[in-house]
Amino acid sequence: MKYKKLGRTDLDVSLIGLGTMTWGRQNTQDEGFEQMDYALDKGVNFFDTAEMYAVPPTPDTYGKTEAIIGNWFASRNNREKVILASKIAGPGLKWIRGGDYTIDRKNILAALEDSLTRLKTDYIDLYQLHWPNRGSYHFGQVWGYAPDFDKQAVEDNFIEVLETLQGLIKEGKIRHVGLSNETAWGTSKWLELAEKHNLPRMASIQNEYSLMARHFEPDLSEIAIHEDCGLLAWSPLTRGMISGKYLNGAMPEGTRLSLETRGEHRACPQTDATIEAYIALAKEHNLDVCQMALAFVNQQPFMTSNLIGATTMEQLKSNIASIDIGLSKDVMDGIKAIRKQYPMPF
Repeated sequence: MKYKKLGRTDLDVSLIGLGTMTWGRQNTQDEGFEQMDYALDKGVNFFDTAEMYAVPPTPDTYGKTEAIIGNWFASRNNREKVILASKIAGPGLKWIRGGDYTIDRKNILAALEDSLTRLKTDYIDLYQLHWPNRGSYHFGQVWGYAPDFDKQAVEDNFIEVLETLQGLIKEGKIRHVGLSNETAWGTSKWLELAEKHNLPRMASIQNEYSLMARHFEPDLSEIAIHEDCGLLAWSPLTRGMISGKYLNGAMPEGTRLSLETRGEHRACPQTDATIEAYIALAKEHNLDVCQMALAFVNQQPFMTSNLIGATTMEQLKSNIASIDIGLSKDVMDGIKAIRKQYPMPF
């Protein structure tokens, strides 16, 4: 396994991180335990979760993933071996805290206590803001995202949040803080206000990044590198679509998209064409397309941890093994050519 510094902290996190959101919906607790045992044995020390998991999110699955991780900690007595990340949800899910879900002091305090209880731990290593109060261009919103907000009110909220997080760090309930699904402006503003007011510095930003979703480049990647706020990449396999299992409208039983009740914005003709091009490139170079996709993410200079997810042990083993794959110049040139042909497939 390879390791990277988490921002300017003293933590070294595995370049392959373990995503957990299927546990409690697609995966049972026993399957989650098996995945965690295997990943830890392979040197994966960074686990990422969230209060709203398992996914696809429902009131019935809310918190189940954290509870499974907590039960694993209690069973294995190994909390100190894992660098644990979780998140507070932002506005949008009306069944979280009765619809009062703005990320502010009151909700942070309530959400964190509930997460600590489910996780059976007294601290979280990296506590992240799942998405901004003001909205996000992620989750299919990129085509209509039009930032329109009261700048002073947003900055005031940022300071309230940072002061609250500072208090929790002093109490020992969290160690470091991070962002998720943020923009270049938002990331820069969080860093600016932290420095100006001597408040906790965001150590990382968890955004979608894959061969087919490269919104992180070029502006956020520049911030990540030069401000030491590296990327934690979610959905590096584009919800598993890069494998080709959903091509031409296929919907294998038990897969993530077969359970999804929301519309899938990534499913469109140009996405299929892009996937077919990447599969052909991988075959040309005797590579597994999923491992090629993960290896591409792994080698980006702005990457801190590549958050893989799996529903089977076969997938998990293959995903973790991508750490040993390097992509040749010919493969990288092929990826560049495909990106030029399909720069933004969804």
